[in-house]
Amino acid sequence: MPLQYKSNRNVVYSCKYHIVWTPKYRRSVLIEGVDERLKVILSELCTEKACELLAVEIMPDHVHLLVEVDPQFGLHTFVKLAKGRSSRLLRSEFPWLKSRLPTLWTNSYFVSTVGGAPLSVIKQYVESQKHV
Repeated sequence: MPLQYKSNRNVVYSCKYHIVWTPKYRRSVLIEGVDERLKVILSELCTEKACELLAVEIMPDHVHLLVEVDPQFGLHTFVKLAKGRSSRLLRSEFPWLKSRLPTLWTNSYFVSTVGGAPLSVIKQYVESQKHV
């Protein structure tokens, strides 16, 4: 996969991140349609904010994303929006989540830049998480 650059008015960039976060108490609540709905929410957010969702895998107790985010928009802003919007929408659409957890997500998350690793390797890793 060749390196491709994106640009906005001021910056030419290639900023790809592997992001992982978990539900509160690492509960296995991303099941029974919650996982599929979460994929849709994340895809819509990426389209809205001009981010590229390269890969997403949702396990019962954590989320793996591979995204390209504009550095001027900011990774922290993206994660904050993704977790906030998905929590609000999922808890309203799946009321049983409210009774299982005080909040859907933990405050923390893991992030790693793709850096020198080939994007295909990172993408394969994220996609293989469902089958581990």
